[in-house]
Parts: sequence; C-alpha cells; structure tokens
Amino acid sequence: MEQAATGQVQTHGEPHPSERVVEAVAAIEGCDPLLLEPPLYQAVDPDALDSLFPDRQQPTGAGRVSFTYLGHDVVVYDDGSVTVDGR
Repeated sequence: MEQAATGQVQTHGEPHPSERVVEAVAAIEGCDPLLLEPPLYQAVDPDALDSLFPDRQQPTGAGRVSFTYLGHDVVVYDDGSVTVDGR
C-alpha cells in the first residue's frame, strides 16, 4: 500500500476489493482493520463488490464503483485498485 501526499491511499495486491477497502480506510483512520466501526457491510455488500471485478488481470478501464464509508469517499476500479479520499 502506498500513501500519496494528497491524502489519498491507493492499494494493490490484496485478494479482494472489499479487503483493500477495509485496509485503506483503516490506514487513514490509523486503526486496526478489524476494529473499524461500523463494518464495511453496513456501507456496501462486500460479496457484491468483490463479484463486480472478478478478473483484475484483464481490466477494461470502464468499471468503477464509488460509495461512502466512515465519511470517506471510496472508489474501487476494475483493475482492483482502491482510492480513498478523506473529506
């Protein structure tokens, strides 16, 4: 995971987009991912999110999902990357 100077966190390489979201938001919040409250499923269905981008090896560049979680704007791209901007 790399943190850009703009306050954005982009992550790559985790097995599922939902896990990357939790890791990125936890990094911004400065806490353990397991301690985030409320859990991700109260903002978005993690299984549905993961099923939207099943083949991150063949991204089309056309897909992304955005939502708000813990006051952060989250964008998940079809290449598996996740961007979280603090408000």
